[in-house]
Amino acid sequence: MRFGNVELYLVSDGTFRYDGGAHFGVVPKVLWEKIVQADELNRIPLALNCLLIKSEGKNILVDTGFGDKLSPKERQILDLSGEGRLLSSLQRLGISPEEIDIVINTHLHSDHCGGNTLIRGGEIVPTFPKAEYWIQRLELADASFPNERTKATYLQENFLPLKEKGQLRLLYGDTWVTSEVRCIVTRGHTRAHQSVVIESGGKTAIYLGDLAPWAVNIERLAWVPAYDIEPLETIETKRRIRQWALRRGALLIFEHDPRVPMGYLREREGKYLVTPLSSR
Repeated sequence: MRFGNVELYLVSDGTFRYDGGAHFGVVPKVLWEKIVQADELNRIPLALNCLLIKSEGKNILVDTGFGDKLSPKERQILDLSGEGRLLSSLQRLGISPEEIDIVINTHLHSDHCGGNTLIRGGEIVPTFPKAEYWIQRLELADASFPNERTKATYLQENFLPLKEKGQLRLLYGDTWVTSEVRCIVTRGHTRAHQSVVIESGGKTAIYLGDLAPWAVNIERLAWVPAYDIEPLETIETKRRIRQWALRRGALLIFEHDPRVPMGYLREREGKYLVTPLSSR
């Protein structure tokens, strides 16, 4: 879709399945299963909706999914199938890896940056050889020195090769990418999680990343995934972004929602609801 002078494209790295209890945190299953039914392993489907932004002559890719470096066992656990999913999505738009100018990682959990790199000739190299990868400095620090809780998802093969190849750009807070695109820190899921705001032609959109992976996560402040590092910060950040989105009439882009990848937030009598873009 076109936003003023900007073009936006959802590009998919496929779908996977993850534990429903982890996704909905302290929310009882009796409540969340009214929204989605889990399989026999208590897993729910999650999308890997990445975003391609064309702005001021730049091809900007936001997040890269899991990529193709996972072991067969890891793929089975996640119910993740297929090779080159993100690259195939880009190819259908006529975009080659060499044509990506900037990759923005909302954060460095493996389902958001696994596609940063790939294995070629036995070596792990950047997937996008000419791109500059934009990552918050504090996020890189946390990923480089993980703790017992985070070490399973902060995998150095997803970001260390970028540094070795000189393709890494560290951000120190909110940062303009072009005059129409900017990164803003949306703390909670991680200490330096960032979302991406697009503003052009009087229109506004925001790619939320894991601040609100599903539409219901922005509709209901208390619905916070169990893997958020700072859940109370998540609630306050969502409160602020929710009011901002209502004032701006912003299009919300959800990274993991398989049913509502995009939508507009509405408020009525103190209740919030996301209307999917297709039904607006």
